[in-house]
Amino acid sequence: MSKTQDSKLLSLALRHQPEVLGIELDSAGWTSVEKLVEALRRRDPAWGLERLHNIVADSDKKRFAFDTTGTRIRASQGHSVEVDLGYEAQIPPALLYHGTVARFLPAIKAQGLLKGDRYHVHLSADVATARQVGARRGAPVILVVQAGEMHRGGHEFFLSANGVWLTEHVPTSHIAFPD
Repeated sequence: MSKTQDSKLLSLALRHQPEVLGIELDSAGWTSVEKLVEALRRRDPAWGLERLHNIVADSDKKRFAFDTTGTRIRASQGHSVEVDLGYEAQIPPALLYHGTVARFLPAIKAQGLLKGDRYHVHLSADVATARQVGARRGAPVILVVQAGEMHRGGHEFFLSANGVWLTEHVPTSHIAFPD
């Protein structure tokens, strides 16, 4: 498997379908590194602790994190399975950014940014990251989110371990769309 395929498999197991590898996530999304490596070895005997550490270290978006003991691992955000990551509400910067593609703009203009199957909408602190996120699906369109105004209006924001800003919903009234 390539590093991209490895990362996608870890994302699937640690964010969406732990059963695909026969592992369990605790209420905070953690699973045993030892059990994860055992499960990965059943799929591919070449898996080992070093390969897992390399995937975590090389993840450009730092999607995964080990606990302080190095014996547990979890995804930093993006879950569609119920977990409580324990992030505390934070005051966001005045502006945050969301990368998308043009085909989603009519729905966003009608409903705002929705979390979909995930537990939060994901926002970036900078345009470059938002552009990179949007580019995964085609020509990126960058939306500017008035996060400071939202926060003052009672919306909660959380900052994940890998720097992604999370919120429940972004109303259309707080999104600046490109011309």
